[in-house]
Amino acid sequence: MVIEVITGLCEMFKQIVRLSTLYNSCQILSGTSRKAATVYPKVIQCQDTQAFGTATTGKWDLYSAVCLERHPVVMQSMQEIELKFYNILKKIEYENSLKCDHELRVEREEKQKKSSVENVNADNILMQTAQDFEDSSQEELNNFKFAPRITKFDEENATSTLKRKLDKNLLLLIQQKVGNTYYWIPPQGIRKEGETMRQTAERALQDTCGTEIKVKFYGNAPIGFYKYKYPKKFHEQGICGAKIFYFLAKYVDGNVTNNVKYQWLDDTELEKVLPHGMQKSISQFMVFT
Repeated sequence: MVIEVITGLCEMFKQIVRLSTLYNSCQILSGTSRKAATVYPKVIQCQDTQAFGTATTGKWDLYSAVCLERHPVVMQSMQEIELKFYNILKKIEYENSLKCDHELRVEREEKQKKSSVENVNADNILMQTAQDFEDSSQEELNNFKFAPRITKFDEENATSTLKRKLDKNLLLLIQQKVGNTYYWIPPQGIRKEGETMRQTAERALQDTCGTEIKVKFYGNAPIGFYKYKYPKKFHEQGICGAKIFYFLAKYVDGNVTNNVKYQWLDDTELEKVLPHGMQKSISQFMVFT
């Protein structure tokens, strides 16, 4: 009798688990399509093939592009809150620090001045006092001329040179033909058979900018991507559009040597030049400081 009861309970438990699984499957299907899905035990047949995603019969062209940065050459000017914090730290450090050798020397010379001239040995007469040293150092500082933060290329708004906006990150854009139109975009190229996406990015940079420019890639994986669809006439050929994978690289040395139009732009200038959809995508993974 006990064995029959246990067997009955096991069968009930299996039915509950099976019904729960089928219920969850129906919930997933109901959220993906309005057309009903016919559910049979252990078999799920979907009557709408578009319910499970955006799969298409066409293919996508794969591109690799390079987001080539020139890092700031000089430090950015401190904002008001940064300047206040810096002054607080400087004051705390001054109050907690020990006296340096120069300060001890000034105190020692002050004591020597107070002592009588008769008690001063001729061998201890100083050739250069601490005050003389401070005066000469101050004069040297006054004669030193700092390089200007705003160069002549900033005044001329020459965007094809690296000697501009020295305190900002700049991104390289080149004029490339996409379809029948020229756009200002990061260097890009279509992937060839047998290439990795990183190799495609390196080749695209050399093809567009020449071999003299030296850069450092930050990894083998892209930092972001952007996709767009081709016109309908390409859909008939089985090609849906292009997917562009962006790789991050740092400018090291050299110049763009190929006969190509190019610009080095900051984040504000990029918003005005990049195509809107591409700019919106790049701004999600590129951080300009």
